[in-house]
Amino acid sequence: MRITKPVAIAAAAATLALGLAACRGGSSSGGDIKLGMSVSTLNNPYFVQFRQGAEEEAKKEGVKLTTTDAQNDASQQTNQVQNFTGQSMKAIILNPVDSDAAAPAVKAADRAKIPVIAADRGVNGASVAQTVASDNVAGGRLAAQQLGKALGGKGKVGVLQGTAGTSAARDRQQGFAEGIKAFPGIQVVAQQPADFDRAKGLDVLTNMVQANPGITGVFAANDEMALGGIKALGAKAGKQVKVVGFDGTPDGLKAVQMGTLSADVAQQPKLLGQLAVQSAVKAAKGDKVPVTVAVPVKVADKTNVAQFLNGS
Repeated sequence: MRITKPVAIAAAAATLALGLAACRGGSSSGGDIKLGMSVSTLNNPYFVQFRQGAEEEAKKEGVKLTTTDAQNDASQQTNQVQNFTGQSMKAIILNPVDSDAAAPAVKAADRAKIPVIAADRGVNGASVAQTVASDNVAGGRLAAQQLGKALGGKGKVGVLQGTAGTSAARDRQQGFAEGIKAFPGIQVVAQQPADFDRAKGLDVLTNMVQANPGITGVFAANDEMALGGIKALGAKAGKQVKVVGFDGTPDGLKAVQMGTLSADVAQQPKLLGQLAVQSAVKAAKGDKVPVTVAVPVKVADKTNVAQFLNGS
């Protein structure tokens, strides 16, 4: 059979296209890997940065990342994780609303052989492939040290705690309680959850100061609560009352620069998001990942805050 020149050219082009497609499929590090990620809330600058880091890493890895916002609703998050499991995601990244309530959905994913990476907060009562989080206990100790120094080792302190049931709230509280023991002249006179929320931080600290007018120091377990607390204190913030926050968000760092926040324990949320996706991709491929990854925390104060702002 005689093959005309145009037909031969078309056949060669088709063969080349198939070859290129095959090469693309083989060279992509992620291939057709699909990841699901449920974030506790995207109404918090910290978790917006976390998502940004995760999305940047997913693009770099060549994988598809589907992100959902649980809006601080544990039951809604359970549904999201169950949906990811039903959609046969290759791995799931979970930033729990509630470390205890997350367990049943994680167990269901495990039964479906879908690895779960817990991010920023751990999961209680269920096994995950990895927990990648800041060293929150160490961060709590650093916060206590900074507040103790700012107060000259004496005074009355109020604590704005995070959302009850989250490992981050528990670990930061533990670290702070351990660290403040180094200052026997400091008395913790009140502590109450404000759920990592700015508006609640304002309300809770307003009531706390009214009930304890002698408060001279405040530890807030995240920047949103710290910023709400600063608003409650008004002109006293950074002067008569020293405040230490936790997160290192842009707004928190600006408050350090302005002097209303004495110090901020800065996390690295973008890095945390990047590491979570890296581990999720490895786990999806069947590779072993470390059980825990601790992302370092650093102290930002007036002497070095410009460095954090330039890098944030």
